[in-house]
Formats: sequence, structure tokens, C-alpha cells
Amino acid sequence: EARRQRRLLLVVVCVALLLDNMLYMVIVPIIPDYIAAMRGGGGTASPFAPAGGNGSGSGNRSLLPARYPPASGGNEDVQIGVLFASKAMLQLLVNPLSGTLIDRVGYEAPLLAGLAVMFLSTATFAFAENYATLFAARSLQGLGSAFADTAGIALIADRYAEEPARSRALGTALACISFGSLAAPPFGGVLYEFAGKRVPFLVLACVCLLDGLLLLVLAPPGGTGARANMPVGTPIHRLMIDPYIAVVAGALATCNIPLAFLEPTIANWMKDSMGASEWEVGLTWLPAFFPHVLGVYVTVRLAAAYPHLQWFYGALGMAIIGASSCLVPACRNFGQVIIPLCGICFGIALVDTALLPTLAFLVDVRHVSVYGSVYAIADISYSVAYALGPIVAGQIVHTMGFAQLNLGMGLANVLYAPVLLFLKNVCQMKPSHSERNILLEEGPKGLYDTIKMEERKG
Repeated sequence: EARRQRRLLLVVVCVALLLDNMLYMVIVPIIPDYIAAMRGGGGTASPFAPAGGNGSGSGNRSLLPARYPPASGGNEDVQIGVLFASKAMLQLLVNPLSGTLIDRVGYEAPLLAGLAVMFLSTATFAFAENYATLFAARSLQGLGSAFADTAGIALIADRYAEEPARSRALGTALACISFGSLAAPPFGGVLYEFAGKRVPFLVLACVCLLDGLLLLVLAPPGGTGARANMPVGTPIHRLMIDPYIAVVAGALATCNIPLAFLEPTIANWMKDSMGASEWEVGLTWLPAFFPHVLGVYVTVRLAAAYPHLQWFYGALGMAIIGASSCLVPACRNFGQVIIPLCGICFGIALVDTALLPTLAFLVDVRHVSVYGSVYAIADISYSVAYALGPIVAGQIVHTMGFAQLNLGMGLANVLYAPVLLFLKNVCQMKPSHSERNILLEEGPKGLYDTIKMEERKG
């Protein structure tokens, strides 16, 4: 029964991550209409234009490029950039609070609250009629993601405490994020074209509501008394200064910078440098879904066979990301561009799948086995990249050039890869370093404790 329940909880979390990523991607088809309305054009846009980066915890990252229409004034570009970055910005601000709250109240209640806010955000998207409402809905999604994503990933780490089951479960969650990136554009585009802009959001809102109801049935918040037996988690500021956790967080942020910075810039570069058509720009990132899932599968299998090499899988992934990023400016046609982009997504899959379970293991052996704050730190790492991407990347391309942007991102990943050597001996750490395990393993200190220990042994 316990195994069945944790599998159903894994389904709930995967659906929440899938919905979060799809919600961002489904807004893509209606953005050109609002751009036209702000300009006074009032035209109808293609259902598959434009897409952008998505910053979430356990990894909410889109696999399609951001294609912002060239605006007549810089103010509109700023508005679009702020709209796409607002989710990650709010997550960046809320995650320290959400991680602390999750450690104190448990995982189920924040996950349910996050789903409720996502439901409200989806409904707001469905009835939005202007930029201000879109901005509010996008920010609401960031608030919901800060709770739902962090609590969901932490719940997986808590329920799947043993390896390799933990790596498989986290890998499944990452695969659902990728699937959401692939499925959302055609899902939103087709429904937007034939049923209107509200239908995709209403469908997602219904799925979000059902997911929340399933969570209520499986694990009513506060209904089982599980929180009473939950130890007090390590404060998030102490986790941030842990050198091992800091190295992992830095790797997660660095490896996602190429994806976050390429999404809003590669479309215009392809049009200017190789005369790419609309359909070529729209399909550029779609093939990258398959190497991403392949990277998750390969890393899970390797981690099961050689768990002591998790640091190496992450370092290898960063080296692949760095090399692939440097190759992007050398591409001369649509087919060539697909290859390095697939390499970037394959490398990100290696890093994420190897290092997310490592965060949980570090908490187990060096702190207290409560995972809200540590996965809030992971979500902060993602949010840093995806908050900066839509706003900063265009300015870097304008002042320094697209090639220099890619070379800089590639060099950063290649130089950071050897830093993961610092994690080489993590697998040799003993769980006795955990505060909770020390309390459980140490002998009785007095007559009363000795009597109670003998009673338990009896």
C-alpha cells in the first residue's frame, strides 16, 4: 500500500510539473495578438509563434526558442522581456520563503497551495484581455511554481529515500518537464486556432483541479500526523553556505544559462545569418526533446550501476554543454543548428539527473533529512538563469555579438566542469553525519533512557 501511494504521489508531482511547463508554453500563441493590439495592428498571429524560456524548480525549462516580433520601440521589447522573465523573478524572491515553509509544515500542504495558485493563474490567462492581466497571471504562475515545484521535488526525494529508486523518480519528473515543452506548442496552437484562446487554458485548469483533488485523496495535508514525526529541517541560510551544496547550485545555474540565453536570441540570429523561414525557426528546438529524455535515461542507468560517479556525469554534461554552445555560431543552415542544440539539452539532462539526487544525499549525510530548503536552492539556481535570459541576453548580443555570447557561455561551462571534482568523495560520506541519525544511533544517557531502550529492544 505504501509503494502504491508513493507511486500515485509521483504521478501527482509529475502532472504538476507538466502543467507548470505547459502553462507557460500555451500562452505563446496569444502573445503576438497582444503585441499587435498594443501597436494598434489587431492582427491574428500564427499559432506556433513565439516561445520563451521557463524558469522552475525541480527544472521548468522550455525547449522552444523565444521569438519576439521586432518592435518599433524599445519599450515594447522591454515589456515582452519583463513578461517572460516575471515568473522566474517572482520564484527567485519567493523560493527562500517557500523552502523554509515546506520544511516547517511538510510537503503536501504547500504542494496543494501551489496547485491552487496555478489553477487561479490558468483561469486568469483564459480571460486576460490586456498586458497588465497577462503580467499578473504570469506572476501568479511564478508564485504557484515556487511552492508546487519545490514541494513536489522534495516530496519525491522524501518518499523515495533509497537509491536507485530516487534517481529514477527524479528522472521521471525531469522527463515530464521535457514532454510538457514538446506537447504544449501543438496543443495550444491547435486549440487556439480551432477553438479559441480560452479553451487551452480551461483544459489545463481542469487537469490542475483534478490533480489537486487526487492529492487531497492520497495525502490530506495534516490528516495523517506525518508532520508531527518530521524532524526540524536545517535553515536555508545554513544550506546555502554548505560548500558541497553551493557547488551543486552553481553547476545547475551555469548549465542552464546557455538554454535560457539562447531561447530569446537564436531566432533573430537564424533569420539574419541564414535567412531561416518561420517554420524552421519554430521547429529548431523540437528535436532536442529526444536527446534530453535519452540523457535522463542514460544517467539513471549509469547512476544505478556506478553511483559513486555522479559528479563525473555532471562534469561530462557541462563539458558537452560548453562544446555545443561554442559550435552554435559556426552553423550555417537549419540542419546544422539542430545538432549543437541537441547537445546542449543532452548535457543539461546529464547534469540535472546526476545532481538533483546528489542534493538530497548531501542533506541526508550532512544535515537533517528534510528537503524543502535544499530544493528551493535548486529552484533559485534555475530562476537566476531564466530571470536574466529574456532581459540580459538581447543586450549582450546587441553590444558584443551573438558569437561572443555563445563563446562566453561555453567557456563558463567548460571551466566549471572541473569544479565538480570537489564532489568526488561525497559518496563516501556516512549517513551518521546526519543530526537525526546521530540522535537515533547514540546510546542512552540515563536510567530512564536505558529502560526505554530495553523496552524497545524487547
